[in-house]
Amino acid sequence: MGRYILRLVGQAVVAWLVASAVVFFLLRVLPGDAASVALGMNATPDALQAWRIRTGTDRPLLAQYGMWLWGLLHLDFGNSFTTGRPISELILDRVQVTLILVILGLLLALIIAIPLGALAAMQRKNVVGTVVSGASQIGVAVPAFLLGLLLVALFAVRLRWLPTGGWMPPAFDFTEFIRRVTLPVITLGLIQGAILTRYIRSAVVEMMGQDYMRTALGVGFTRWRAFWVHGLRNVAIPIVTISGVQFAALLVGAVVVERVFQIPGIGSMLVDAVANRDLQTVQGIVMMLVTVIIAANLLTELAYLAIDPRVREVPA
Repeated sequence: MGRYILRLVGQAVVAWLVASAVVFFLLRVLPGDAASVALGMNATPDALQAWRIRTGTDRPLLAQYGMWLWGLLHLDFGNSFTTGRPISELILDRVQVTLILVILGLLLALIIAIPLGALAAMQRKNVVGTVVSGASQIGVAVPAFLLGLLLVALFAVRLRWLPTGGWMPPAFDFTEFIRRVTLPVITLGLIQGAILTRYIRSAVVEMMGQDYMRTALGVGFTRWRAFWVHGLRNVAIPIVTISGVQFAALLVGAVVVERVFQIPGIGSMLVDAVANRDLQTVQGIVMMLVTVIIAANLLTELAYLAIDPRVREVPA
C-alpha cells in the first residue's frame, strides 16, 4: 500500500509540474506588453526597459520560468505587475474565502443529492422518481448566475430576509457571516446537487441489480434497509469520485457566484487581474487553483483506500 501511495503522490507532482509549464508559457503567448500595461501607453522606452529589468521579464523565457517555479516552491508568487504588492499575500487572503464557499456548497450538494439520488433510483418506475429526475435535470440546465439573481430578488429584495451580497469573516461576526454566506452557498449547492443527483441515481440503479442486493431483498430486507446496510458503502466509491470532480467545477462556478454576490474571493481577483492584464497575478491564481484541484484529486484517490479495502490489494 505504501508503494501505491507513493505512486499517487508522484503522479500528482508530475501533473503539477506539467501544469505549471503549460500555464506559464501559454500566458506568454498572449499579445500585448505587460510593461506598457503596468506603466501606461505614454511611458518612455527607457522606463519600459527599466521596468523589464526590475521585474526580470527581459530574461529568456526558460530563465523566467525557472525563477517563477523556484518561487512557487517557496510560496513566493512574485509581485503584482499593477500594484507591486506580493501576490502570495493577496492570494492567501482571497483563497480562504473561496474555499469556504466551495466546501459549504459541496456539503450542501451532498446532503441534497444522496437521499434524492437514492429516491430517484428506487422509485424510478413511480411518479416520485420521475419528478425527482425531472427536477434534477432542470437544475442542471439552470445557470449559476441566473439562480443567484433569482435568490437575491426573492430573499434579499422582496422578502428582505438576507443581504444582497458582501462578505463577513466568520471570526469577526459569525451570525452576519451565516446571513451573508447563505445565498451563495445555496446557489452553488443547488446546482451541484442537481448534477450529483443524476450520478448517484445511476450508481444506485446499477447497485440495486447486484447479487448481494437481490440476496438481501430475498431474505426480507426492504429496499431502503438493503441500501443503507449493504449498498451505501458500495455506492460511496462513485460518490467520492464525482465529488472530487465536482469540487473542481465548484471552484470554477465560484467565479460567477462571487461576482453576483460581490464576494472578495479568488474568482473576483482573477477576473480583475485578467481585466488589468496582470499576467503575474493571473498565473499565480491559476497555479493556486491547479494546486487545490490536484490536492483534492489526490485526497479522493487516498479516500478509496479507506472506503474499499480491495484498492489496497492493487499491485503497485
